[in-house]
Amino acid sequence: MPRQAQPIAPGQADRLELQRWVVAHGTPQQVAQRCHIILSAAEGQPDKTIAAGLQINFKTVALWRARFRSHGTDCLWEVAAGRGRKPHYSDEKSKAIINATLQTRPAGATHWSCRTLAEQQGVSKDTINRVWQSHQLKPHLQKTFKLSRDAKVFGEADRCGGAVP
Repeated sequence: MPRQAQPIAPGQADRLELQRWVVAHGTPQQVAQRCHIILSAAEGQPDKTIAAGLQINFKTVALWRARFRSHGTDCLWEVAAGRGRKPHYSDEKSKAIINATLQTRPAGATHWSCRTLAEQQGVSKDTINRVWQSHQLKPHLQKTFKLSRDAKVFGEADRCGGAVP
């Protein structure tokens, strides 16, 4: 004899919130799918029917039905611990990249580029770029205006502040 799924009866406020999440453009797809599961379960549909309609495994439907019954609507946004891509570099490596960016200069240059720092640190240029973006580091931009010392662009007298004869 097949097991019957436990009925779900969300309140009117919860049902409206679930419906808003489904149609909102900023809602992640996994959350919208979980909301579809709960709304279909609230209509009395069995797990296998919901799973077939959403083209997912019926065990996923049973899992979210049980979580919703025990934790409510807030559990739909949670990501289980240990999920997601793990960083390939440690916090120590990130700190070393930040310190090298802020405290040192490459030989023969005024600032680090992604490629030169990546070569010096032994990581990829994309890793350097991600660390810089996450810490809002822009070593190619200076805080102050620098006057060019190029005599071809500015005459010798212009560079020194004198008048050109």
